[in-house]
Amino acid sequence: MLLGFKTELKLNNSERTQLLKHCGVSRHAWNWGLALTKQILDHNQINPIDKIKFPSAIDLHKWLVALVKPECPWYYECSKSAPQEALRSLRTAWDRCFKKTSSFPNFKKKGLRDSFTLEGVIKVIGSNKIQVPKIGVLKTYERLPQLNPKSVSISRQAKKWFISFRFEVEQQQSIRTSIVGVDLGIKTLATLSNGEVIVGSKSYRFFEAKLSRMQWLNRHKVKGSANLKKAQIEIARLHAKIANIRKDTLHKLTTLLAKNHGTVVIEDLNVKGIMSNHKLAKAIADMGFYEFRRQLTYKCELYGSKLVVVDRWFPSSKTCSNCGSKKESLSLSERVFECEHCHFIIDRDLNAAVNLSRVAS
Repeated sequence: MLLGFKTELKLNNSERTQLLKHCGVSRHAWNWGLALTKQILDHNQINPIDKIKFPSAIDLHKWLVALVKPECPWYYECSKSAPQEALRSLRTAWDRCFKKTSSFPNFKKKGLRDSFTLEGVIKVIGSNKIQVPKIGVLKTYERLPQLNPKSVSISRQAKKWFISFRFEVEQQQSIRTSIVGVDLGIKTLATLSNGEVIVGSKSYRFFEAKLSRMQWLNRHKVKGSANLKKAQIEIARLHAKIANIRKDTLHKLTTLLAKNHGTVVIEDLNVKGIMSNHKLAKAIADMGFYEFRRQLTYKCELYGSKLVVVDRWFPSSKTCSNCGSKKESLSLSERVFECEHCHFIIDRDLNAAVNLSRVAS
């Protein structure tokens, strides 16, 4: 299976300038291609008889070389694969849009999600150096996998630059036979059927006041000024810190579940529907339910364990884990489950986790 690897780059000012140039070229190619394809779609809508064939990624790159590069000589300062990969990503975005799996592609803005992709001769040199086309040798803070990837993606978050690529790994065979049910919640991130409770990081809640004050102080700064740029970088750093704390908690939990259990049972939560409740949306987003399932899916495949996703309508919280009787209603404020038939008393989340574990047994 393919596994992704992402690490921070150790750069000097010259290398940062080169990366920013590549981001600019990639962004310019994307925006040019998006404007051109939108014009073609508008023309085809107005003239249904005389339609223009929607261009492929190869067609867009040919037109870019013929029409844009002669007028923009700074394109030649960067690797040719940066705009080429940007147009390829644009064509993929249009394909997703036509299949109605995503919305229309948007124009990219300088400073927001700066990134680009390079392919060609890429070599890992030693333990923490990687050679990429046009830019040269880049250093990293941690040890790199000893292989030569076909392509790499370089992105910027706040003032830090990261390099990422995918490589093939062998799927492990799990010798574990235990089954664990996982009930996700807001008060606690996860309650396991064996009684273990995992408390969420709640990083946004912890830094919410500091983030709000930084944004409040930033509201009247002059647009384009140096102070505004400094403030925006500080806000971006804090956002990155909040996200990294949340990801660290989720990575530790999903690795614990996938490594130590043969079967993991979770619910198919309708996260988008739950987020429509504005009283709970902030707390739900702070837990990262979607990211939890995404990480658990590929880690179960990596470590050879089995992931069972139970239907979202399964009454895990309303069903008694002792006698199997079902309650007609159970409000969110009731944190203790008390069975009306056998008078069994148990924590609500633990009761749901036990019921989930029995689905796979």
